[in-house]
Amino acid sequence: MVSPILELSKINKSFGHVQANKEITLKVNKGTIHGIIGENGAGKSTLMSIVYGFYQADSGTISINGKTINLKSPRDSILSGIGMVHQHFMLVENFTVLENIILGFEGEIVFGKKLEQAKINLKNLCETYKLNIDLDSIISDLSVGFRQRVEILKSLYRGAEIFILDEPTGVLTPQEVDELFKILRSLQKEGKTIVLITHKLNEIMALTSEVSVMRQGEMVGHKKTELTNKEELAEMMVGRSVLLRINRTEAQKGEVVFRVNNLQVKDDLGVMRVKDVNFEIHKGEILGLAGVTGNGQTELLEALSGIRKIESGEIQLFNETISDQNNFLNPKELKEKGLVHVPEDRQRMGLITDFKAYENLIFGYHHQLPFSKSSILKEKDILSHSRKVMEEYDVRPQSPHLITSNFSGGNQQKIILSRELNENPKVLLVGQPTRGVDIGAIEFIHQRLIDMRNKGVAILLVSVELEEVLSLSDRIVVMFDGKIVGEKVNKDVTDREIGLLMAGIA
Repeated sequence: MVSPILELSKINKSFGHVQANKEITLKVNKGTIHGIIGENGAGKSTLMSIVYGFYQADSGTISINGKTINLKSPRDSILSGIGMVHQHFMLVENFTVLENIILGFEGEIVFGKKLEQAKINLKNLCETYKLNIDLDSIISDLSVGFRQRVEILKSLYRGAEIFILDEPTGVLTPQEVDELFKILRSLQKEGKTIVLITHKLNEIMALTSEVSVMRQGEMVGHKKTELTNKEELAEMMVGRSVLLRINRTEAQKGEVVFRVNNLQVKDDLGVMRVKDVNFEIHKGEILGLAGVTGNGQTELLEALSGIRKIESGEIQLFNETISDQNNFLNPKELKEKGLVHVPEDRQRMGLITDFKAYENLIFGYHHQLPFSKSSILKEKDILSHSRKVMEEYDVRPQSPHLITSNFSGGNQQKIILSRELNENPKVLLVGQPTRGVDIGAIEFIHQRLIDMRNKGVAILLVSVELEEVLSLSDRIVVMFDGKIVGEKVNKDVTDREIGLLMAGIA
């Protein structure tokens, strides 16, 4: 009979008036891969941060191998055999792999025999778990997938028996995901225990033996993975049935309305990040742009939306050149021509978080009817509009006067989407539309994008979520190292084919 290695009993945690965890009870069996799922803000990361010692619970107990322990810091958790691979890696970019692994514990390792023994031990761990890492590599030279392996190796070296992984596949190609899964199964085979926090139900079904579901800070159920399915888990997460894959009929494409010719764009450091990019989008079509984060997608979107200067090439809207190196349009002028932009970074570029929700809901359109007349804002009409769109997009809480920073990330995203999508654009540039958004809202946003496409809007969809690109796009182009390295009609195309292109393999 499998015995629990980790037990949580009646864990409570509040931040001010917000109770993030409510009476959470959880048992994780030794040598299993245990999934924890839930909507944005369900309390998953808070709970695991308590287990890792970042936070201390207001009440409740944590036990490892039947012994109650008091975790006051991450070091306490590490010494108790708990390792955590964070969504954003905790690595020093200009240090070597070896330096990162011994960082914080270097007082226990001195030059000479102990350091050499540490290297031998690490090489043995790499071989046992097939991590294939060069200990002398500089972190900045490693791919995202290999950086993740360094985090796993770091936890292994420090004696972890329990591994917590927080959204581990968010920035990986499908091939890197496969390699990660092999490593996790290898860890499990050696008797290690893995707690997997993810919002990707495919991963839960493929990898875990048990899954626990959280909703609004509470644990609402535990399931043997083999005895459940994605639809049931999604309903448990949201509290209602959810359509997991959108019904996308074949596009009724019209003429080309947006075209990019030989575009080159530099980043803030003067490095060319977009290199001779060419593509076109038809009326009534969604063109998906796939790629691992950092391959020029951000700079491309900023150039297309008038935020960033282009070095060479041109952008055409309805066969009119609207921007080139000598003619730089700003976002206001582009909006007036029917081109709108949902930025990737909602807080830096999409919102002024210190302003109220109703103000953010009209930014970019505040100078025109029905929101203003003769340069005077019409507050009554603005508030009426705000209440309507907040209800339509299920923004929570539906309080137009609330400061925008007080909304969750997912609800901030809904504010931006409702502002831009309701303006009946002719061309829509949308970056990471469902980043940080709950699974129920993802269904709504995806359907809204399909509805707009069916009404003739030309849409450029940029997303690191390959499943999202495959679900929504009529055609897919793949970006690697600033270049378009492949194009596929989205008919019988597989995530493997796109994944190879994302890795730069033609």
